[in-house]
Amino acid sequence: MNLKPLIFASALLAIGCSGGDKSTESPKPAKPGEKVTLEFQAFKGGYDIDLFAKAAKEFEAKNPDITVKVAGDPKVWEQLRPRFISNSPPDLTFPGWGMDHWGLKEEGQLLALDEALDGKPAEGEGTWRDTFEPSLLKMGQQDGKQWVLPHFFSVMGWWYDPGVFKKHGWTPPKTWEELLVLGEKIKAAGMAPITFQGQYPYYLIDGMLLPWANSAGGEQAVKDAQNLVPGAWKSPAILRAAQMIDELRVKGFYLEGCLAMNHTAAEMEFLKGKAAMVPCGTWLKAEMANVMPKGSAMEFMLPPVLASGKGDPTALLIKIEPWMVPSKGKHPAEAIELFKYMTSLSKAKEFVEKKGTLMAIKGSDEVKLMPELVAPAKAFKESKQVYADEFVSWYPDLKKEVENALTSMLNGQLTPAEFCDRVEKKAEEIRNDSTIPKHKLD
Repeated sequence: MNLKPLIFASALLAIGCSGGDKSTESPKPAKPGEKVTLEFQAFKGGYDIDLFAKAAKEFEAKNPDITVKVAGDPKVWEQLRPRFISNSPPDLTFPGWGMDHWGLKEEGQLLALDEALDGKPAEGEGTWRDTFEPSLLKMGQQDGKQWVLPHFFSVMGWWYDPGVFKKHGWTPPKTWEELLVLGEKIKAAGMAPITFQGQYPYYLIDGMLLPWANSAGGEQAVKDAQNLVPGAWKSPAILRAAQMIDELRVKGFYLEGCLAMNHTAAEMEFLKGKAAMVPCGTWLKAEMANVMPKGSAMEFMLPPVLASGKGDPTALLIKIEPWMVPSKGKHPAEAIELFKYMTSLSKAKEFVEKKGTLMAIKGSDEVKLMPELVAPAKAFKESKQVYADEFVSWYPDLKKEVENALTSMLNGQLTPAEFCDRVEKKAEEIRNDSTIPKHKLD
């Protein structure tokens, strides 16, 4: 999907605060019969905003006193920043990853949603909280409270063309050792084993670095790095992951020139059969659907792990798309009710069917999935460990340093050990900077 520009545009906000902190107050609904105009602004990417607008119209029909104004933009975060600064945000927003939502939380700009989650859902029995996948809900929590809610989510992994693999008699590698053997066979067939989105090294963080660190050192190794534990970014696990990325370079497994390619160019080389595999999230089909060469196909696989690694081989790196209710919006109670409706099981199933992505609502995948979504959905169900690259939004400067150091290593300018030293140095700077709010994974 055209989501990636927002992921690479992370920036801290300089947000002005005035008045009392309303972030933990219970929002009060409008009086009966009072007319309410609800404003909702969303990131307009590969999934568009048409289903958001449709849901808003349906919500209006169910609530005649409420009018919902829906707006979307590919760079909606640029429109939202001045509104948060002036304390006049919309009532509900999905700003994408181009906005530091944890910075908003620190400034008291987000409403805590625990009381709402413990209330009734738009459909069915129990609580609204019960309708969400717990592992995804947890990613929007800090300080014991829920600040951000998930909607659709992406599964990170690798992709291959099953037709190409079948033609050559290749089997998708499950282990690092199998990858090294297969890579030589792919090269012998005149194809590059792997391409990647070189202009956006973020893909390698999620597609190689963190999964391989998790495989080498287990879940704790990745947690420690994200929690800025001293020395964690040059731990044996991170070093091993960096060595694996570099070894693929030394063996000539990467498509020549891919370091200079943007996301769609690298992905097109994969679809054209120039490379056998590419790391990407489950937005890949939506992003490339209109330009896929005839006869090309894609299927999901987990990044190959170390056969003797400490980590869980079912571990899955995912990304939620953050939705939030601004504490200084005019109608937070009504905004919550709108989002309850948008996350009802029937609406979630509709989104899965029509947009081809997974949703954070339990049971929403119990529909006819598009072929490219079957394997990711299965991987999510079978995973014993679900995690995310939390540090990317917590510490944008650290993310940038990891990206730059990866590029330098892939250019042959840094050794894996030097990569680790460089990133650890930046982590230490952030760790010792008292002006930067610190976060911690449980």
